[in-house]
Amino acid sequence: MKKKISIYAMVLVVICFFMLYRLDAYIMKPGSAYDVSEFVNVENSHTNDKGSLSLMTVAMQQATPFSYLWAKTQKYQKLMDITQVRNPLEDEEEYNVRQLKLMTDSQFNAKYVAFQRAGLQTKILFNGVFVLNVLEGGASENFLKAGDEIIEVDGQKIRNQQMLVDLLKPKQLGEKVTIQFIRNKKEQEVTITLKEIPRSEETRAGLGITYAESKSIETNPNVSMKTEDIGGPSAGLMFTLEILDQLLEEDLTKGYAVAGTGEMLVDGTVGRIGGIDYKVIAADRDGMEIFFAPDDEITPEMKAKYPELESNYATAVKVAKEIKTKMKIVPVKTVDDAIEYLKQLQPK
Repeated sequence: MKKKISIYAMVLVVICFFMLYRLDAYIMKPGSAYDVSEFVNVENSHTNDKGSLSLMTVAMQQATPFSYLWAKTQKYQKLMDITQVRNPLEDEEEYNVRQLKLMTDSQFNAKYVAFQRAGLQTKILFNGVFVLNVLEGGASENFLKAGDEIIEVDGQKIRNQQMLVDLLKPKQLGEKVTIQFIRNKKEQEVTITLKEIPRSEETRAGLGITYAESKSIETNPNVSMKTEDIGGPSAGLMFTLEILDQLLEEDLTKGYAVAGTGEMLVDGTVGRIGGIDYKVIAADRDGMEIFFAPDDEITPEMKAKYPELESNYATAVKVAKEIKTKMKIVPVKTVDDAIEYLKQLQPK
């Protein structure tokens, strides 16, 4: 009897291991289409559209032994080493913070480009320097953390990213600096002793952080965006089109279910994104009729380094043929390509 119990217990432990133990690998698979109007609201907007604009997601999960083995048998599930997902210098929390920062920047660019295309003015504000990650062994370890926003150094207000560089450049190893920063909407202060920057090619004193500019944009009418559960920059194009659609009296969708993906750059260029094959599959499954795909340029240098690399649009077309979708795949290099395509559509 005891032997049977021991066997059952061992089997249970093995099952739990296979189902719950997290490996240093991720699984990417098709996500879902989400109507962008659920996340974006322009004050006093025109929202009588018969169609819809949808952003696309991919589903990412950390693999367990069971899900890892299962993914190997599935055509449209991709196994990725943890280094392909996360920067080697960041932990999981810092990765999540970076993804949210990319989404925030995506929203900024979407508002800026949409208002520019609508012929409306915007006001850009510099908020500070956003900490992306704190290097292990660096001066800021245990003082600053990812997501902090540095607003002052030694009593001087930071007015742009270069100013932080200029203030720290003449400092020596062992010198102290007082940092004013915002964490969880609360202003805090800390004094940090400068150290050599870990893994730097040159010996110099620094905070030991990676960072990016933190900017915000004021618009009239006001645009509110609720995207707490979405990370990364790939919804930028669809955010831009949705804001523009709500600003204009005309219905850009013409009654069609329109989806797409692509980073929105500040000059209106649509940037390359990852997982477009899975987004095409999800868009088809969720009943989308038109799909905008970044038509990014693959340079000879990129092709030489990565022979199998192809544009997002080429991948999207290939997958669309494989799954025999009736969905129209439309290449876009800029937001203007997408706008022009929608404007020439005959109403459904």
